[in-house]
Amino acid sequence: MRHTTPLPEPALARPVPGLTGPAAMLAGATAMVFVGGSVAVSGVLAGSPLFTAQAVRYAAACLLLLVAARLTGHRLVLPRGAEWGWLLGVAATGLVVFNLALVEGSAHAEPAVLGVAVACVPLVLAVVAPLMDGGRPSPVVLLAALVVTCGAALVQGVGRSDLVGLAYAAVVLACEAGFTLLAVPVLGRHGPWGVSVHTTWLAAVIFVGVGMIREGPTAVSRLTNHDLLAVTYLAVAVTATAFVLWYSSVRRLGAAVAGLLTGIAPVAAAATGVVLGGPVPDPFVWLGIAVVAAGLVLGLAVRRSR
Repeated sequence: MRHTTPLPEPALARPVPGLTGPAAMLAGATAMVFVGGSVAVSGVLAGSPLFTAQAVRYAAACLLLLVAARLTGHRLVLPRGAEWGWLLGVAATGLVVFNLALVEGSAHAEPAVLGVAVACVPLVLAVVAPLMDGGRPSPVVLLAALVVTCGAALVQGVGRSDLVGLAYAAVVLACEAGFTLLAVPVLGRHGPWGVSVHTTWLAAVIFVGVGMIREGPTAVSRLTNHDLLAVTYLAVAVTATAFVLWYSSVRRLGAAVAGLLTGIAPVAAAATGVVLGGPVPDPFVWLGIAVVAAGLVLGLAVRRSR
């Protein structure tokens, strides 16, 4: 996507005033904890009409965001001009195609392969975000992103895949990065609340269409009580709450530095598995957690010193 006229707001690949630095780091880290913890919850939906469940999830999240924005005094504005393209890009790639690629890719690749693809997001954001703002990647942030990516990959482990699975893994990586990068140009005018509201209702509309085609108009009646509980958690914690927290972090820290925090998601997923009665992680997972922590300390400490 390209702009025909410059935006009046800052591009936000660089940090802008808002939350304090520590608060922004905490917001981003909390969002990634919710995302990582959703792995076990999402498994509940394995046998359900997935696209219909996602439509319900994003529609419910949008309603929650609208109510919360009204109660907290956050003003929402309608998109205009090229903003529709950026917001639709976030919804289509970061929410819809991402989920489609995960579903289709799981038939060709083990979960660890797709997880490692997501783990590469810090490196992509560290490279692309500064370029979007007309600058150059920071060597220190690049190094920190590489360390975080390696640590997250150790936590995820390795898995088997065919060429189709690797292609889907590449799509998953691109979509996960697009969730942040495509929101950067509109965060200035719409803020975290506006971007979250508009992307969730757009995603809900798209998922309704996909669900009608692939699962039929009565698919919602096949959602069980367990499915609805999982959808409720995903709508409240992983969507309505995590989206606002994440975009608040990106708005304050800049996409490149905030991207380092995505390394927390696989760590949170591993911790959630243990809490829910899973096996204690093997030594490679513990090593990966330590490497992620080292990368975060390197990147975020430099950010604070600046």
